[in-house]
Amino acid sequence: MIKNFLRGFGALTLAVVPLIASSPVQAAQVGDGVRAAQVTTLTDAIGRVRLAGEDRSGYTRSSFRHWNSGDIATDGCSTRNEVLVAEAVRAPEVGPGCRLTGGVWFSYYDGQGVTDPGALDIDHMVPLAEAWDSGASAWTAARREAYANDQGAPASLVAVTARTNRQKSDQDPAA
Repeated sequence: MIKNFLRGFGALTLAVVPLIASSPVQAAQVGDGVRAAQVTTLTDAIGRVRLAGEDRSGYTRSSFRHWNSGDIATDGCSTRNEVLVAEAVRAPEVGPGCRLTGGVWFSYYDGQGVTDPGALDIDHMVPLAEAWDSGASAWTAARREAYANDQGAPASLVAVTARTNRQKSDQDPAA
């Protein structure tokens, strides 16, 4: 998710991940291809990030098509069920129509054991509304769909009890 989210930030995209190191590192600028290299530190890179106000105007959850056919288009499971299969601590049986039975999950937020997949929500760690506020309003519909279904990072979509997901609501991870 974060990788997809950062794609829109040009040179910063490739600079952020390697800059977690404490020493200077080399980062490439991206555009039409690799154009130049520069050495910078995390502190310098953070200083280059432009701050902008958030804007929720025009946001609707339906702007992000989610629970599409997932990463494995041929398995018959939606992104939601693929996340449930991936996060199960005891694998469920996958029946016709990707009906899940017999699995066990631990809710990411409260550690509660759950045996009914219907009792779980799949939470966007960085909520769709927060992404919209931070610039996803300018993305194409296809890019918003990719973000809403991104299984590229272990914590981008997480199985949680419905109660804890509703408590978190659309707050950003910092809150």
